[in-house]
Amino acid sequence: MSTMMHKGFAARVEYSEEDGCFVGHVAGIRDVIGFHGETVAKLRKAFREAVDDYLATCEKLGQEPNRPYSGQFRLRLAPELHARAAMVAESQGKSLNTWAADVIENAARR
Repeated sequence: MSTMMHKGFAARVEYSEEDGCFVGHVAGIRDVIGFHGETVAKLRKAFREAVDDYLATCEKLGQEPNRPYSGQFRLRLAPELHARAAMVAESQGKSLNTWAADVIENAARR
């Protein structure tokens, strides 16, 4: 699966049989930003325009735009799982953080 990206924002896209077009929303932020297009090219253009409009509107209103994902998150694990993961990471010569990021990257590609 590939993700449309523009200025650090990612799009979630579905096809609407009812409307006969692709419908997208910016993922990972609290504000709602939607867009649509009948073709992939039109969808990409609408996505870029929606993000650009959102950023311009935030600037005009003097508001800080929602930013998607800081790159940090807290994960709670059972102590035994934490220990096993740390051992696997160490056996591969990686920090636990690097190992976990690699595992998540591989899973996200599927």
